[in-house]
Amino acid sequence: MGVYDTHMTRILIVYYSTHGGTRDLARLTARGVESVPGCQAVLRTVPRVSAVCEATEAPVPDSGAPYATLDDLATCDGLLIGSPTRFGNMAAPLKYFLDGTAGLWAQGALAGKPAAVFTASGSLHGGNETTLLTMMLPLLHHGMLLVGLPYSEKALSETTGGGTPYGASHVGGPLGDRPVDPHEHALAIALGRRVAEVAVKLRGR
Repeated sequence: MGVYDTHMTRILIVYYSTHGGTRDLARLTARGVESVPGCQAVLRTVPRVSAVCEATEAPVPDSGAPYATLDDLATCDGLLIGSPTRFGNMAAPLKYFLDGTAGLWAQGALAGKPAAVFTASGSLHGGNETTLLTMMLPLLHHGMLLVGLPYSEKALSETTGGGTPYGASHVGGPLGDRPVDPHEHALAIALGRRVAEVAVKLRGR
């Protein structure tokens, strides 16, 4: 995941994670993407932001996925974005990255491409659904086609943790150490698969 193959339908997964829950969902959505023949998942993260104006992040993360670029967005065939909840909204680093996409918006570079969202919170009612809904707003401004999770996904009716019709989610617990449970696991894979399937259809392959 990460080497661009022009013959593949390329699904970009951009996420920010602090305790690892959102990262785990990102990797599961990537598995869902690559379960669809002809599809490639490209995992990217975003750097932290700081109130200290002199503070900067290294150009390459110490570990994990590389940082996302505007070119990654412009050249993808579909997009998934993920963030931990922050008072019912996405985390500042992901918002900061999306705020820098006005040039792509002006070009209509993302218009007509499928997109979906995922999140992780510390508690069951920690803002999962509001975070997912507010994450959709910039994607709608870009003209993207939002993909959710239908109740034909059995795990959506059975989950007692994360999982919503608006996107995949995970409840990590107060310490962020609760692992992704089987229902959350299945729904994250399903979300990646659904975005990939829509992207393939839109490309006419």
